[in-house]
Amino acid sequence: MKISYDSEIDALYIRLIEGKHECRTVRLNEEIALNIGKGEKLVGIEILDAREGLGAGKPPSVVLEGITATTEPLAVREKPSKKYGT
Repeated sequence: MKISYDSEIDALYIRLIEGKHECRTVRLNEEIALNIGKGEKLVGIEILDAREGLGAGKPPSVVLEGITATTEPLAVREKPSKKYGT
């Protein structure tokens, strides 16, 4: 699973299944969309206006509960401030 946040457009994306997938989008409302892949598997969740909807005006925080440790470390990376190729 990968969670990414784009502060430029204030969008949070939760990717549940890695890789490329042909998806259809199901809109729950104007801010929340589900990406549904083959076999009706939920591939990802997009949340627009994430600061307002999730963080009361602040960048959203993430709390993991009931997660068993893996061999891979948890990585938190900032989005590069400079766009490549400009």
